Amino acid sequence: MSNKSVGNAGETKAAEYLQSKGFEIVARNWRTRRGEIDIIAKKEEILVFAEVKTLPSGNWETLAAKLNEIKRKRILETSKCFLLKYRQYNCNYIRYDVLVVDMPGVEPVYHIENAFSEYL
Repeated sequence: MSNKSVGNAGETKAAEYLQSKGFEIVARNWRTRRGEIDIIAKKEEILVFAEVKTLPSGNWETLAAKLNEIKRKRILETSKCFLLKYRQYNCNYIRYDVLVVDMPGVEPVYHIENAFSEYL
């Protein structure tokens, strides 16, 4: 399987997981010139910008390397573009989560809530 197909399968698994937890998927692979958000989901008054990392042969160090400061900054900038375009979400509590899919030693979908913020 190519990296793209592994990633797509992981994103689908993550989206299904979020839906099973009561989230509505607002968008998948939302792009701007600044970057991309894998999944945007809403539950009650919480809007989650989720980064999905499918790591079938990875570990925590791999995750840290893939979710470096540059990547986090792109996600933050892209989320701001989304909120400017879709102002109906501006009153929601904003959260940045990471969903790790298929990493050895953890659940099939490992959900890290509030994984990072703009102020770290």
